[in-house]
Amino acid sequence: MRDVKGTHIVVIGAARSGIAAALLLKHKEAKVFVTDSGAISMSSKAKLIDAGITFEENGHTSVAEAASFAVLSPGVPTKAPIVQTYLSEGKEVFSEIEVASWFTNERILAVTGSNGKTTVTTWLSHIWETANVDFSLSGNIGYAFSEKVEANGDHILEVSSFQLDHITTFKPDISVLLNITPDHLDRYEYSLEKYAASKFRITENQTANNWFIFNYDDPLIKQHVEALQQNESFPQLWGFSNKHEVPEGAFVRNDHIIFRFNNKEETLMSVFELGLKGQHNLQNGLAAALAARAAEIKNEAIRESLKTFTGVEHRLEIAREVDGVKYINDSKATNVNAVWFALDSYNVPMTLILGGRDKGNDYSELIDQIKEKVHTVIAIGESKERVKEQLEAVSPNFEMAETMRDAVRAAKKVAKRGEVVLLSPACSSFDMFDDYEHRGKVFKEEVNKL
Repeated sequence: MRDVKGTHIVVIGAARSGIAAALLLKHKEAKVFVTDSGAISMSSKAKLIDAGITFEENGHTSVAEAASFAVLSPGVPTKAPIVQTYLSEGKEVFSEIEVASWFTNERILAVTGSNGKTTVTTWLSHIWETANVDFSLSGNIGYAFSEKVEANGDHILEVSSFQLDHITTFKPDISVLLNITPDHLDRYEYSLEKYAASKFRITENQTANNWFIFNYDDPLIKQHVEALQQNESFPQLWGFSNKHEVPEGAFVRNDHIIFRFNNKEETLMSVFELGLKGQHNLQNGLAAALAARAAEIKNEAIRESLKTFTGVEHRLEIAREVDGVKYINDSKATNVNAVWFALDSYNVPMTLILGGRDKGNDYSELIDQIKEKVHTVIAIGESKERVKEQLEAVSPNFEMAETMRDAVRAAKKVAKRGEVVLLSPACSSFDMFDDYEHRGKVFKEEVNKL
C-alpha cells in the first residue's frame, strides 16, 4: 500500500482509465489534477466536478507540469512532450494499473499478449463463475483496474503493452503471456524487440511464489524464459503448447489435454469437447486452464468451463446468416496476425473486409491464406491504398469502399451460398469509429439491414 494522502498528482489523459485513476487517487486523499491534450467528454467532466477534481482540456499548461509525479492513461504515448517533461526532470511516471495495484491485497491474475487477451480473460471469468470463486474483471477490458480495485476476490486483468510501460511494483500472482506478434509498433519505434520488452515486463517483479504461464511455441517468449531462469529468483514456469510436450504445464497428446506437474501427468479432457474451435482457441484454452490450476481451481470446474465457454463479442462472432452466407464480425482483430488466425478458422471461400488506421502492418503475411481461401478483398479506411498496394495482385477481386455500409453491400454482391464474409480489419478503428466495438456494432447493423 502506498500512502498518497496530500500528494500533488497529475493524471495525463482523461479517457476511461485516466478518469478512474483520478477518482481513486482523490478517494485516497491525494491532490489530483487532470490534463488532456484534447476535449474531455461531458460525462467525464461531470465525474471530475462531482469529485471536486480540477482539470484542463485541449492542451497542457504549466499547472500540469508541477506535480510530484504523473499517472498516464494508456492512450497517451511515452513520447508525448508532457510525459517527457516529467521524465527529463527525474519525476516518476506511472501507468494506471501500477497505481491501482497499490491499493489491493487481493490476488492478481494478469493476461497479456498480442492476440487472445480478451478471449482468455473472459474465459477465466467464466471459469471463476463456474467454480463459484469471487473475482472482478478489469484492465484493458470493460472497466479500468482503478474502478474495481477495492472489490473483494481475485482481480482478473487484461493488460496491454501500454499499461506495462510505466509499472514499478506491479506484481501479478499469476501472469500469462499468450504470444508476441507485430502490433502497435508505431508506439515502439517500429521495433519488435522494444514491443516484446514491454510485454515481458509482466514478470518484472515476480518471485518464486508466483507463476508465469507462457506460450511454449513462441520463440521470442522462450528466449525471455531462458533469461528469467538466470535470475536469482524467478516465478514458477508453466508452458502451454498444442504442438509439443512441455516440461511443466499443459499440452496435447492424442487429441487430449494433458497437465504435467512435478513429472506427474493428468488427462483433463478431449480437445473435441472445447466450446471454442480453432487451434488458436485451443492455445487460449490451455492458457486459461493453467491459470485456473495455478489459482487452485478444481479440474472439474476447469473442464466444465472449457466445454461451455462460447467466446466474446467482436471476436469471430457470427453476426447473421443471409441467403446461406455467414457474416462474421472479427472487429477485434487489430493486427495482421489476428487476421491470419481468423482466416485459418475457416475452410470455405471468403470475402475479406480489411483496413482502418494502419500501425505499420505488413499485409503480405496474409498472401498464402488469401490465395487459398479469399476470392474478394474489400479495403476500407485510411489504409486502403496500402492494402491495395500489397494485396491487389494476389486477390482475384479487389475493391475499395468508403463506408462500412458500402463494404457490406459490396460483399453481398460477390458472396455465394456456403461462403463467409469476414470483417477482420488488421487495423485500429480510430479513422472511422470510436473503437473496435463501435466498428463491430456498425458492421452488424449494416448486415442486419440486408
